Amino acid sequence: MRFDVVTLFPELFAPFLAAGVTRRAFETRQVDVRLWQLRDYAEGNYRRVDDRPFGGGPGMVMLAEPLARCLAAVKADRDDAAPVVLFSPIGERLDHAGVERWSAGAGAVLLCGRYEGVDQRFVDTEVDLQLSLGDFVLSGGEIAAMALLDAVARLQPGVLNDAGSHQEDSFNPALDGLLDCPHYTRPEEWNGLKVPEELLSGHHARIADWRRTQRLAITARHRPDLLSAARAAGRLTRADEDFLRTL
Repeated sequence: MRFDVVTLFPELFAPFLAAGVTRRAFETRQVDVRLWQLRDYAEGNYRRVDDRPFGGGPGMVMLAEPLARCLAAVKADRDDAAPVVLFSPIGERLDHAGVERWSAGAGAVLLCGRYEGVDQRFVDTEVDLQLSLGDFVLSGGEIAAMALLDAVARLQPGVLNDAGSHQEDSFNPALDGLLDCPHYTRPEEWNGLKVPEELLSGHHARIADWRRTQRLAITARHRPDLLSAARAAGRLTRADEDFLRTL
């Protein structure tokens, strides 16, 4: 798959693409990331990409014309019908199901906005989808683009050391959309705190039961909406419901 990132700050992506376990996906081009400097498509001595908003108000607005030129170049280079994505506070919330869909697709053109926003005429005519990480505002779309790329990369075959690792992530359907359970490692006792006996028992069924009840308890405490969704989808067993009534 291929992601083309239109940004004013391509240098922000270099350390991200070269760090951590997900770098395998980028180095092998399982997730092919290509960076496009928007100023290269602006005109004039100053390569201006923004201007004051009509109607007044604070901040600046990204110009439609440089974006249109850059996008035309990207589309000509890709020669496919990749969707154009703008990261924006009004976009649909990115979640695990969305990441799974992107991880199985051919990629997209990712537009990293800056300033007060993008000229609406460009959005109306060129953008296929707007995405958001949550109900807060970032200084630009670069962090959101990295979040999407990282989430997609770790789902690619062979990227994680353990091929089944992501199957036990929070929100994964393999865990019925629940949050993950706590994890422990050596030593068995640290600062007077001991690893739960179940994890030291060597009894696989007992360990599995403990992890399931922990996922249920943590989800009920921190994300009851996920628990409600799992219940509505028929993913909770009678044993699950019996345990939840004890909380």
